[in-house]
Amino acid sequence: MPDPLTGANATSLLAAESSLRAFGTDPWWIILIKALAIFVFLMLCVLMMIMADRKVMGRMQQRHGPNRFGPIGLLQSLADGVKLSLKEDLIPRNVDRAVYIAAPMISAIPAFVAFSVIPVGPEVSIFGVMTPLQLTDLPVAVLLVLATASIGVYGIVLAGWSSQSPYPLLGGLRASAQVISYEIAMGLSFVAVFIYSGTLSTSGIVEAQQGMWFAIVLFPSFVIYAITMVGETNRLPFDLAEGEGEIVGGFMTEYSSMKFIMFFLAEYVNMVTVSALAVTLFLGGYHAPPPLTMFWAGANEAWWPALWWLLKFILVLFGFIWVRGSLPRVRYDQLMQLGWKVLIPIQLVWITAVATIRVLTTQGYPTAVTVAVIVGFVLAVLAVITVWGRSTDLRKAREAAERAEEAAALRDNPMHGGFPVPPMQADHYGSSVPAEEPRTPPLPPTPPATPTSTDKREEVTGA
Repeated sequence: MPDPLTGANATSLLAAESSLRAFGTDPWWIILIKALAIFVFLMLCVLMMIMADRKVMGRMQQRHGPNRFGPIGLLQSLADGVKLSLKEDLIPRNVDRAVYIAAPMISAIPAFVAFSVIPVGPEVSIFGVMTPLQLTDLPVAVLLVLATASIGVYGIVLAGWSSQSPYPLLGGLRASAQVISYEIAMGLSFVAVFIYSGTLSTSGIVEAQQGMWFAIVLFPSFVIYAITMVGETNRLPFDLAEGEGEIVGGFMTEYSSMKFIMFFLAEYVNMVTVSALAVTLFLGGYHAPPPLTMFWAGANEAWWPALWWLLKFILVLFGFIWVRGSLPRVRYDQLMQLGWKVLIPIQLVWITAVATIRVLTTQGYPTAVTVAVIVGFVLAVLAVITVWGRSTDLRKAREAAERAEEAAALRDNPMHGGFPVPPMQADHYGSSVPAEEPRTPPLPPTPPATPTSTDKREEVTGA
């Protein structure tokens, strides 16, 4: 039996193992510097992202956006944060105080933890110590990101439940259902990356993309991840957990001051984390774009890779703003239908195709066999889509005919279409109820005749 770990798969596994050996040997002060740098970077990203959110959408809507506090309004986010933190912290009377206070922290802290496994650059020299630009890495680092994202939704659910109010509870329930459907599709989009790279460590996945980015090779997985990361962060058009027009403010309705800020902090840090994960898994990580490496040999050396990572990261964050300013909020049934009936089935079919092609490639089958399998798989998918579309059209036509028959049956019903009224006459509708005789109203009594002036004169004279 041929060894499945051959070719690029074995090379990626060896690269992953060598990259993991670089961690765990740094002195404590280097680890402290990295952790502090991650915290400062995330906080600055939150401030800048809020500012960019308002500025870019302002330009999209032909207005200036914030432009008063600081140079061209750059300090407006800081001013808003100080204002909100100085507001009175009100706690409703009937809430579960312990859970109510802990919920914002449960939502915010995991978002910071997930960024610890994101590689920003290769090994560089920091005060004479060679260390990778990444806090730590694990053999299952991507699963750590999924785990922290799953824990973060508990803060939203518990915030809605502990508020003892109907609208926050509805927002928490929506968030739980949304994260279940979209996290399944997100996890399935990672499976294709794992199959193709042969590792679950983030540094190993970046090394596996030196020749070609996974956004090109695994384009369907990249598109579905881009959709699910918007749903994961509760951003428009998927912010159903805090739909202001439906449930006031969702799970945050009863929160104020610092607790209110922590929910917004968690949302924007989650945006930063999923954007950094998109760069790591699909956009080549810190590697320079392929056209640039053709005429610049040192593009992936020293600190330059950190710059390429930052540019890709900013581009993905801009996608969040662009989507928010362009798309309206969807209905909740549309949200669930997209997650369960569209994204997950597509991912299952795509993973099957990727696994089949990967096995044929790594075990040395001829190229003709691989091409024949791909063509057969595409034809099978097209046949299934055609049959499914035909059955859907027939079902819709049958439902339309049934609705037309029901409407025709109701059209002759005198009780249909308004307030119930008594049935009309039998001769008009063919009812078996006998028609009543029309009742003639009684005539008013005749008043006594009033004598005229001639009659009165005749009575007086006796004529």
